[in-house]
Amino acid sequence: MEWEIVMGLEVHVELATKTKIFCACTTEFGGAPNTHCCPVCTGMPGTLPVLNRQVVEYAVRAGLALNCGINRYNKFDRKNYFYPDLPKAYQISQLYLPFAHDGRVDLKTKSGRDVSIRIHEIHMEEDAGKLVHSLFGDTTYPDYNRCGVPLIEIVSEPDFRETEEVIAYLNKLKSTFEYLGISDCKMEEGSMRADVNLSVRPKGAAEFGTRTEMKNINSLKAIERAIAYESKRQIALIEAGERVVQETRRWDENKEKTFAMRSKENAQDYRYFPEPDIPPVSITDEEIAHYIEICPEFADAKADRYVAELGLAREDAQIIAGSKYLAKLFEETNAAVNDPAEVRYWMMTQIMYFMNERGVQPEKITLDPAQFAKFIEIVKAGRINRQIGKQVFEAMFFAEGAFDVEQYIKEHDLEQVDDKSLIEETVAAVIAANPKAVEQYRSGQTKITGFFVGQTMKQLKGKANPATVNAVLAEALKKL
Repeated sequence: MEWEIVMGLEVHVELATKTKIFCACTTEFGGAPNTHCCPVCTGMPGTLPVLNRQVVEYAVRAGLALNCGINRYNKFDRKNYFYPDLPKAYQISQLYLPFAHDGRVDLKTKSGRDVSIRIHEIHMEEDAGKLVHSLFGDTTYPDYNRCGVPLIEIVSEPDFRETEEVIAYLNKLKSTFEYLGISDCKMEEGSMRADVNLSVRPKGAAEFGTRTEMKNINSLKAIERAIAYESKRQIALIEAGERVVQETRRWDENKEKTFAMRSKENAQDYRYFPEPDIPPVSITDEEIAHYIEICPEFADAKADRYVAELGLAREDAQIIAGSKYLAKLFEETNAAVNDPAEVRYWMMTQIMYFMNERGVQPEKITLDPAQFAKFIEIVKAGRINRQIGKQVFEAMFFAEGAFDVEQYIKEHDLEQVDDKSLIEETVAAVIAANPKAVEQYRSGQTKITGFFVGQTMKQLKGKANPATVNAVLAEALKKL
């Protein structure tokens, strides 16, 4: 039997306000355990929460960017939640009147398919703390620093059918919120994490199967592996004549398996009631008009502009525009050098290599656009060849502090050698030193030419002009 996976996501995104949603404690990541909290965010008796209005602004801007309707009148509810990472034993959230509803995210998957994902709602809430499990025994330590950090939770409809749709959706959310400046979306720090609701059904069936929820997965690779494991687990149960239990499951990255945590709760299990300490929130038409006016150019529109105005290939434009940080570097460098094709070349080769092979995140790139532009001018002027350029670019990319590309080239004696007489002498010496290769060439093995080029470049320490080397070598080989 052919099976189909059905998934819906609940994505939690921490908002980048300086202070928490209901108190003045810092939202800064890290810090010694239990040092970023106060009586309000730990729910001490007699304390009252006060809503941080910037949270509302950031939340509404997110909702508008995701094509949601905005409830001008919305309110908070109290969700009773008896877990050790939430010391006041309830969470302030939104159930009955969330601020945003009925949105849509249009995206293109890695394989090129166009997909539209519906958003059921987005609501504001406070984050819980975290539990630190001891490596030396059955001991768990609660850290309440994260309690009260403002969150939005984006609840999708069950529109996902393949893992690549999930990954494309999460990347689209990350890009959108980075452009808005409302979240850093650092999954490794927990500022963006996803709950995956998953069920399986026979291909073509109309009814959904029994779903499980995998909680708080905070990396794209982990999400891919969790979906693969959980879908296979459910299919195996059904094919063995057993049933899938509706429950919350934990993804164990080390064991690459999901484990049951508790039976899946429904809204009634949390005994929601209106939050008595926070008045309803009103959002005016004027506020919404202002948020629309200050909305930035997002990745899709930026990529379209790169293609139409700068001549970039669609795939390259989408990759660069997909990150706010890469797009900023591209645009500032191109503004200085006015050569989008050359800027694209170094970004799509060297920078993408460092990101993929060395784990460099776009937001961690400190490359100075002015020096990047100067580097490109030096390469175009023929002062260094592209092979040496890779060495210079790497030094510039990973430099700590100020980097002067001119000074680096001078100090390391990397200026390109374009002295034809010197190259002719070197080519002659290489040919004389390799009689066996000469015989191969004479016997018709013309591919050996690459060997001569390589040896010549090696003798000249990689600094020779490749075009001059090839021209000189071609003339020398004609005379053999």
